[in-house]
Amino acid sequence: MQEQIQAKSKIEEELEQARSVCDVSGSNSAECAAAWDAVEEMQASASHKRQAKPKNSLQQYCEDNPDADECRIYED
Repeated sequence: MQEQIQAKSKIEEELEQARSVCDVSGSNSAECAAAWDAVEEMQASASHKRQAKPKNSLQQYCEDNPDADECRIYED
């Protein structure tokens, strides 16, 4: 949840930066286009993270405790 809030905050910062860059350099400039590309990339990244399958309790436990007996991986 905290991660989503941080991502939203970063996207809002990028939006403000893109708007100011476009105000200064013009809406048809390369700098303006690059700034909006950065915004789109951040939005796409946030969207992909939201779509990621959440971990179950065992997966979370094993991530936090990789040396636990329950988390051993046996190879054939």
